[in-house]
Order: sequence, then structure tokens, then C-alpha cells
Amino acid sequence: MLRIGIVGLPNVGKSSLFNALTAAAAPSENYPFCTVDPNVGTVEVPDPRLDDIHRLAGSATRVPTVIQFVDIAGLVEGASEGEGLGNKFLANIREVDAIAHVLRCFEDDDVAHVSGSVDPMRDREIVETELALADLELVERRLEKVEKKAKSGEKDAVREAAALRRAAVPLAEGRPVRSATLTDEERRILTQFQLLTLKPILYVANVGEEDLPAGANRWTDALDRVIREEGDAERVSVCSAIEAELAQLDDEHRDEFLRELGLEERGLDRLIHAGYHLLGLITFFTTGENESRAWTVHRGVRAPQAAGEIHSDFERGFIRAETIAYETFREAGSWKAARDRGLIRSEGKDYVVQDADIMLFRFNV
Repeated sequence: MLRIGIVGLPNVGKSSLFNALTAAAAPSENYPFCTVDPNVGTVEVPDPRLDDIHRLAGSATRVPTVIQFVDIAGLVEGASEGEGLGNKFLANIREVDAIAHVLRCFEDDDVAHVSGSVDPMRDREIVETELALADLELVERRLEKVEKKAKSGEKDAVREAAALRRAAVPLAEGRPVRSATLTDEERRILTQFQLLTLKPILYVANVGEEDLPAGANRWTDALDRVIREEGDAERVSVCSAIEAELAQLDDEHRDEFLRELGLEERGLDRLIHAGYHLLGLITFFTTGENESRAWTVHRGVRAPQAAGEIHSDFERGFIRAETIAYETFREAGSWKAARDRGLIRSEGKDYVVQDADIMLFRFNV
């Protein structure tokens, strides 16, 4: 299951956003460190394609894929040295797949800011620096230990030491490891240490209602310039106050409210779509009389590995995958009609799964 950690300085709107996205009851009062233990919310990934497949196939049940959002206590300057919630906060981040860094991009005299003023670029730098310092400490500790083995000529230790030294260069400059040019082997070695600054990052600009529907202002423009320069992150804008209102509405009234705001989808939808894109994820479907289900895999995965997401036996005994694109299936109207018209393809073990493929796996164990 995909896990995204929501992080940021105190009072930037993290917990308010989390509550709105997950309809959870995480405390969001207006003071620092209101969130002490990580709150976890599991939400359905919205996908109208699954709704269509479920309806056309007449399946008994519909099973969406899900994503977990983890609301992690606010970070402050000096966290890498134990300030605020320090290491407890940092340890929680290491367990997620990606980081959603919430930045306050709105003015409101009624909402206090831990640094006294609104400046998302400053806030971003504080958090990035603390994460880099925490990673540097971990890398230096590990390097000290492994270099003794490397000096004796142990091959694995030599490779590990080289990867750690490569990671230490940007970290010493306060930059994330993901900004370094790494070989596949170096990235594989470093991944095992769950480095904070190696995780993909999605900046969530928390904007005011007056900035909708574009979700842009002078602060988001500055953030976009940094992202373009670094080329290793994405940005999505949400208004946590509006999302809180949307979370209280039924589908019909929510859609009407979105239209009034000039928005096509909720902040949750935009956040999930951006996260999928950032992590290189796609969705394939299975369908039948009993259920229609969505599955998440990494882009570029081959058919046997996709089958393994369902059950290890499917991958081990993979024979072929009967496959049809969602749009083709929708046009045909049913699996039987698609088969009768010869629209279902038979794909082998080298087939690369495409987003929105509908697949039936044949296997023999």
C-alpha cells in the first residue's frame, strides 16, 4: 500500500488538510505540536474508470485501490538535534514512500505562524535543511562503520562506502540526496537506509480561497521556479479550508460546490494523481462476476509481476494475460462482447502493462 507522509512546520495546515482528505478526527487546533503521534488515514483512490468497469461487468462488488496518508508532527528548526519532537518526527518520515511537504501560501491574521510571518520559501528551506542534517548524521555514522571493512577489500563494503560518500556530498551542503547523480547500484544501496532526502517529494501549497480555481499566487510562483531549477519534485495547490467544507458534503452537493468554485476535482484527487505521477505508478483492473478491482503497480512492470500483485502463484505459474484497454472495453460494453469481436489480446511474459489495462491472468502451478 502506498504511504505518503504529510509534513511541514507547525500551523501550516497539515492536520486541517489531513482531516479534510481522510474525514478523520485528527486534532487541528491552532497551536504547535497539536499532532504528537502520527495519524494514519486510509482513503480510496478515486477512479471513475473502475465505476464504469463495475457497472458494465455487473460485478457483485467493487474494490478500489487505497492510499494511506500519515499526518506527522510539525517540524521546527533544530529537529535534527532534538528540538521540538526531533528524532521522533524524523523516524516517522523514514517509514513512508513519499513526502507531501505542506507549505502555507496564504495570509490570515487569525492563524499564528511559528516563525512570525508567511514565507513558504523560508519554511521549505528550514525543513529541507533539517532533513539533510539528519541524513548526514546517519550517513557519516554508517560510513565510519563500513570503511573499516572496505579497507580490507571486502567488495560489498567498498561499493557501499562509495555510495555513502556520494550521498554525503550534497548533504554536507544542505542539499537532498535526490539532487545527486546516482547510478542504479548506488541508489539501490542507499535506499536500504531509508534516507529522508532520497524520498520523492510533493510540495502541497496551501492557498487561500481567493486564489482558486488556479491555485496560484506569488508564493506558488516562487515555489514553481525552485522546482523547475531542481527538477526533482512536483507541486499541487489545495485550500484546506475549502477541502474541509467539501468533506462534509454528499456527492451531489460536493460536485455542485466544485462547479461554483470552477474546480473539476477535489484537492484529494489532485494530490493522489500528483503522487501517482511522482512515483511512476499506474492502475490496472481485473473484473468478473464476483468483483471488479483496481490494482496499483509501477510503470514499466511486466505482466507476470503485475499478476504477482494479486497472488504469488499467479506470477510463479504465469502462462499469459488476456488483456483489453479500458476504452476498448467500455466501447464493447462487456467482456463477452469484447471477446466475440476479437478485441481481447493474449499477452505473454514480456508484455509491459499499460495504465487502465483490464487483465485476466492464466496460470498453472
